[in-house]
Amino acid sequence: MSVANTKINLILGSHAHVPTGAEDHEFESVYEKVLRPFVSTLCKYPKIQAVLHYSGALLYWVERSRPELFMLIEDMVSRKQAELLGGGFYEPMLPLIPLQDRIGQIELFTTYLRKHFGKRPLGCWIPALAWEQHLVSPLAACGMTYTFLGENQFLLAGLGKDDLFAPCISEDQGKLVTVFPISQFAGAALAEKNISVVLEELKSRLPPNGERIVSVFAEKLVSSEGEASDYTWNRFFEELSLCESFVECISPAKLLKGLKGLKKAAFPDSIGFIGSGENDMRVTPRRFLIEHPETNGVYSKMIFTSVLVNQLRGDKSRKLSAREELWKAHACDLFYLSGTGPCPQSLRKAAYRSLIGAERITREKGKFSPSLILFDFDFDGVAEYLFQDTKLNCYIQPAGAGIFELDYLPKNWNYLDAGLAEDAGGLRRRTCFADYLLPAAAGLDDLQALTGALSGGARRCCAEKYDAVTGDRSKGKICFTLQATDTALPLANIEIRKSFSLKKDLLTVSYTLTNSGREAAAFRFVPEINLSFAGEGEEFVRFFICKSGAKDALLNETDGAPFNGAESVKIQDLKNEVQIKLISAKPFDGLLAPVRAGEKYQSSRLLPLFTLSLESGGSWSNEFSLKFSH
Repeated sequence: MSVANTKINLILGSHAHVPTGAEDHEFESVYEKVLRPFVSTLCKYPKIQAVLHYSGALLYWVERSRPELFMLIEDMVSRKQAELLGGGFYEPMLPLIPLQDRIGQIELFTTYLRKHFGKRPLGCWIPALAWEQHLVSPLAACGMTYTFLGENQFLLAGLGKDDLFAPCISEDQGKLVTVFPISQFAGAALAEKNISVVLEELKSRLPPNGERIVSVFAEKLVSSEGEASDYTWNRFFEELSLCESFVECISPAKLLKGLKGLKKAAFPDSIGFIGSGENDMRVTPRRFLIEHPETNGVYSKMIFTSVLVNQLRGDKSRKLSAREELWKAHACDLFYLSGTGPCPQSLRKAAYRSLIGAERITREKGKFSPSLILFDFDFDGVAEYLFQDTKLNCYIQPAGAGIFELDYLPKNWNYLDAGLAEDAGGLRRRTCFADYLLPAAAGLDDLQALTGALSGGARRCCAEKYDAVTGDRSKGKICFTLQATDTALPLANIEIRKSFSLKKDLLTVSYTLTNSGREAAAFRFVPEINLSFAGEGEEFVRFFICKSGAKDALLNETDGAPFNGAESVKIQDLKNEVQIKLISAKPFDGLLAPVRAGEKYQSSRLLPLFTLSLESGGSWSNEFSLKFSH
């Protein structure tokens, strides 16, 4: 390694991203709090160089909504004051997406930057700093010569503290990428101290020999109460200018030309987004999928849709359109735990919109054939049953024979992104037609407790495995049976036979319950129906209880709404302008209640309640239908 001069080589970076699906006010907020103050103030200090990474989706918004700032960035790039970082256009979680999508997203962003700023990026940003070693090859293949990871990731790679002031090289399949460490110490310190103080502290940490390179992507600067961001950045740059005797702001591309003899490192799987602690780093995206079943649902859909897109032949334009819709669902925000917890449901909704939209593009108009396929959709080693029709997708899992995804294709909406339920065995995704057997004395008040440990005498059939017994897959029908057992389970002698059929916009679910025991059984049966909408309240969705000869009665689900004698339930999805009608062959009592995570709406639970008394060998049957229209 060459002997560095006495100055600190400072790589000053700015990073911002707004995920696809965010509201316009969120773009406005990032623009006002991050982009405009930094870029407009930096422009006044031409001697200070910086490296910028603003995701493709964010830059696209700036180009159309704030063209004056876009032109300012163009000017700084042209005079070599600013260097732009490439990467995936939609800020994807790179370790989780297929190879062709990684390369496609990076090339899409590279083309965008080259077209609008006249220069091809040499380096790239790793979203959430989520790393797996196999990323080196596609990055190098796309012409990315360098990137950044957190200094904590350098330590995990076995490098020492003196190695945190120089880049290293990393290899995969004979391809090389240079990796600069981001000083998370300096980033955190700048939130509490002035830049001159932080630089003095950095000087005391520098190794006696070797390079003196510090990369800083500051998320927050120390400021007084009520101080405007523009003033804060102006003070920062002014103070930085006064430190030019021992600090030089320099671009990574310029630095790389003079660096030789760099150490080699292999980085373990980790996530090192700025500000993360050691525990956060070890919750890698793949582990996150295991711990968050609702996010794994998005990931499973993403991989399945990628397969559909890759199978598209003979129409390059349609394939490219499908790919770009697919890529919008790759946002890193979906796949890691930020300081505010898992991603909001609105981002999952946006991802499903893009995925269903991509699937629709793959279907050639007038030539799609409905199907029922057996496929391990969620990669758990057990195959699921996937109905695909012209207007509805209905995916059924053997566990509980419940529907875990229900897509209404005309509106690109998944009605089963419904949040999580807590069972004795842990968290599971909420399903539609999730079956419970309750004691005969159970009433409407007991329906709210259908999570966690059930009261004595109740049976959670939705957590048991149903066997697929018969079905005419060519006609879109499949039957499941939960056999009577000799175990100590409550109501173990009750056998449930359950069939599904799908045609265009109509889903039919038929039940037959049989008492296989020697004695009569009295109990209550609840087939829980979960559906997820854009939000809670009458501005998003309205529920009406329908009875023959009576006016439809509006239900208020906010605090749980009991009802009785319903023959059907009419649901108006106001956001998507869709009407769903749940029709039952037999009238039922029940309860409507919202599902929330904390205070945030996830889905609506419709809990039909049937009171049954079956003699030995006796049976009871009912048929539900869900009809969609818009």
